[in-house]
Order: sequence, then structure tokens, then C-alpha cells
Amino acid sequence: MNRDLRMFEQHRLIILDADGTTIDAFEAINLAFKAHNMDIGDIERFQDRRKIFKYIGGLKELPKNLRKQLKEKQRIALINTLTEIYREQAQLFEGMGGMINRLVAQPELRVGMITRNITNEPEKTLHQLYRRNGVDVSGLDFLIHLPLRKQKLSAFQAIRESLKINPARAYATGDEKCDYVAAIGSGMHPFMVSFGFESYQRLTKKIGVPAALISRQPLELKQRVLHALDIS
Repeated sequence: MNRDLRMFEQHRLIILDADGTTIDAFEAINLAFKAHNMDIGDIERFQDRRKIFKYIGGLKELPKNLRKQLKEKQRIALINTLTEIYREQAQLFEGMGGMINRLVAQPELRVGMITRNITNEPEKTLHQLYRRNGVDVSGLDFLIHLPLRKQKLSAFQAIRESLKINPARAYATGDEKCDYVAAIGSGMHPFMVSFGFESYQRLTKKIGVPAALISRQPLELKQRVLHALDIS
């Protein structure tokens, strides 16, 4: 049975990713680790690690970082430092602030964020970060923080269905496998980037993301998104 298209609203939807896609998360994490005398290495090695190593360092830094983070108080202190850096220093990638403002200015477009940011009170942290970088966060339709145990796929589906958006008119940005899987699984077009937490090589060879879907620079992502949404 065909679905009745009259159930959909005449809107489009784009779900934006925060860390690694619009926010230069690597630099923020790097600053936090350095403040606690730890080292996460360079961006290339950072991208090629499994998730756990992205926050405790790679093989070269592992022994020192494990000693530093085994104690709960030190882990709490690290997150506190990271939160402060996000709120006071962290920057968006080039062009991302302007892109978001142009998106939220479109009356027929629903714009929001679904994030797994690991700072304290992440919604508050991200609102402060984006405002400080000149983004009109009041124009967002939603900003949702997901615990690590919850899948992005179900969150993407829930948002799209609650807003009654036709999947063919829905888009999502992201830099990791979970972003790609969530977009594809919920019928959205994925705008993937390789300047965040996953390298171009890993996205294409390990995860199977088509190269044509990947932006390798922030301004390329901006251009692709605005062009796809007919925003001149």
C-alpha cells in the first residue's frame, strides 16, 4: 500500500551535526588534554582511532593518558575543562556560522541539531558556543543531546516523523559512521565530511560512504548544502 503523501507537511528538514562537522572539536579536545598534561596526537592519528582512543589518546600516548584518567576525579576535571573551553574558546569551522544562519532564515526549512557532545549540560554548552560564534540559535527548531547508549537512527526517525517531513525532503550532516547510518536508515540524504572525527580514507574504505557524498573542506560542505536547498 502506498503511503498517502498528504500526511506530510510542505517543509524540508536538515539535521546538523555539532562536533567535528560544524564545530572544530579536535582543537577543543586537544586544548583540554594539554591543560591536563596529556597528548592526543595530531589530527590524522586522532581520526584513525576507535572512539575510546579519541578521548584517552592513541597507542603512543596510551600509558600516560590511562594513568591520568583512571582516577574519577581526574576524569571529572577533564570534562570540566573541556566544558569551559567549549563555552569560552571553541570555534566553528570556516563558513559554518554563516551557513547555519542562512538555513534558519528559510521559513519553509526546519533546522536543528542532534548531538552526543560530552561536556557538562551539553545543550547549554552548545547554545553558548554557537551564540558566541554569531549563530542565531533561537532560530533552531530543536537541539537534542543523545546519551552515547542511544542510537542516532531512532532519533533521526523520531524527529522527521514528528515534524511530518517527507524523507525525500530531508537532509543530515555528519562526520562519523553513526551519522551516515542514521541518515540513510531514516531516508535522508547525508552530507558527510572528512575533516572531523573520521578520515576520508576510513569513510570511503572502511565504512563504505560514497566519495561523492563527502566534503573534504568546510567551505565545500557549505556550498553543497546551500546549493541542494536552493539557497543563493
